[in-house]
Amino acid sequence: MSLVLLDRDGVINEDSPEYIKRPSEWAPIPGSLNAIARLNQIGRQVAVCSNQAGVARGLLTNDDLRDIHDTMRAALARFGGHIDAIYCCTHSADQHCACRKPEPGLLIRAMSEFGTPPDRTAFVGDSLRDMVAAIAARCMPVLVRTGNGSVAEPDARAIGVERVFDNLDAAVEWLIDQ
Repeated sequence: MSLVLLDRDGVINEDSPEYIKRPSEWAPIPGSLNAIARLNQIGRQVAVCSNQAGVARGLLTNDDLRDIHDTMRAALARFGGHIDAIYCCTHSADQHCACRKPEPGLLIRAMSEFGTPPDRTAFVGDSLRDMVAAIAARCMPVLVRTGNGSVAEPDARAIGVERVFDNLDAAVEWLIDQ
C-alpha cells in the first residue's frame, strides 16, 4: 500500500461521544503516533479522512477543528511523523452529502488528489461506516478494535472485512509488509 488513509477519532486519538471540541480534549491512543511515524519513515503517504459533524451541529468551529489538527500534527512531529493531508466532512447526517462516511467521497477525493489507485490504498477505521466507505471506494478496509472497533467487528466481518487488528500500531505492523 502506498497510501494509508486513517479515520481520526478512535484510530489516532481517543474518541468521545461528546465530540472532540478543543485541542485540550485531543488525546492520542498509545502507539498511534509512533505507528504513523513508522509509515512516514518507509515512504508511505498518510492522510486522515474523518467525519466531523460537530461543526454542522455548532459544537465547534472550523477554526477549532484546525486548532485540534494543529495539536495532532505537533504531537506527531515529536515522534518524527507527519500527516500529508486531512479531509473532513463537516456536514450533519441529514445533509445527505457524498463525503460523509459511509459514503466514499472523502476516500475517493484523497486517492484522486494523491494519484493513488484503490488497489494501492488502505483505509484504517474503527466503525462499520468506515468499512462500508472503504469497500465502496474499492480500497482495502482495515478495522482496529480501538474506539468503536470491538463493537463493530462482528458486523464488519459479516460484510467481508478480513483485516482486523487491536490498534493502529498492530495494523501498521502488518501494513509495512504490504
